[in-house]
Amino acid sequence: MTTYDDRASLTDLTTTAERVRASVEGVIEGKPEVVRLSLTVLLAEGHLLIEDVPGVGKTMLAKALARSIDCSVRRIQFTPDLLPSDITGVSIFDQQRRDFEFKPGAIFAQIVIGDEINRASPKTQSALLESMEERQVTIDGQTYELPSPFMVVATQNPVEMEGTYPLPEAQRDRFMARVSIGYPSPEAELQMLDVHGGVSPLDDLQPVAHAHDIVKLIDAVRTVHVADSVRRYAVDLVAATRSHPELRLGASPRATLHLLRAAKASAALSGREFALPDDVQALAVAVLAHRLLPTAQAQLNRRTAESVVLEIMQRTPVPAAAQPSNGYFGQQPPGARRL
Repeated sequence: MTTYDDRASLTDLTTTAERVRASVEGVIEGKPEVVRLSLTVLLAEGHLLIEDVPGVGKTMLAKALARSIDCSVRRIQFTPDLLPSDITGVSIFDQQRRDFEFKPGAIFAQIVIGDEINRASPKTQSALLESMEERQVTIDGQTYELPSPFMVVATQNPVEMEGTYPLPEAQRDRFMARVSIGYPSPEAELQMLDVHGGVSPLDDLQPVAHAHDIVKLIDAVRTVHVADSVRRYAVDLVAATRSHPELRLGASPRATLHLLRAAKASAALSGREFALPDDVQALAVAVLAHRLLPTAQAQLNRRTAESVVLEIMQRTPVPAAAQPSNGYFGQQPPGARRL
């Protein structure tokens, strides 16, 4: 494993991530933790589900993240009449060539924004399953690879149920994390009126990073060290959801993998080349809660999946992780930057 002494590019890569973060925060006022989670999911090669009430900036967050990176972006407005072929593409017969020609759909982009994803039918929603998990699309027996980096940022409104289709468990499980933006503070809302009152800040937003920069950041995240005790801690948290009496569906093995990848990305954003139990704890609710199904009795008692995850973290012993070989465990390495 490379060390901070011979990995001078780490500072450059964290600087790139800092530029993206600052760019998005210039649009989304007063929500630094939401912006950080979005960037964490991007660098962990995951997909993000933004779930909140109307008007709090769900689509604006997705657009700001997409426009801050110089890569291909496609937006899909999910509606009840949207077809799977509108997402994946379709083969059309070419009269001149006397052969079928594949016309790529909106999924063939590096960042795909799915607006109001729960307004499309389950058949259309299922068109995303292969692309989100395997990063490829199969049409008429032919498999097409998707570009890298690839990220789906979907939004949905959990309040309005008329004309919507709840996301099936298989679809929710493919989203690495779910985030709720929430209402801004009065100070942030006043600042928003000053900034957004005349023109949209998205109009002047320019890319601050290239797609190949994000690929390098993703490669750096893959090299982050995770001690065996931290891995065991993540497994214990996820396993506890499967036996909890107030849950009728616990988290899947994919959830464990997503939790570990997100922890590694969080460590990299903090300027560390090793993950800590703190990284796992900070991301557990965002990564696990949307995959869990409370029992009917738990719902009657107004118990949420988030509260169950918090309870599990309180009673699961936190490990004393093994010290990595570079000797920087538990302290900020030289030259490290916290984003």
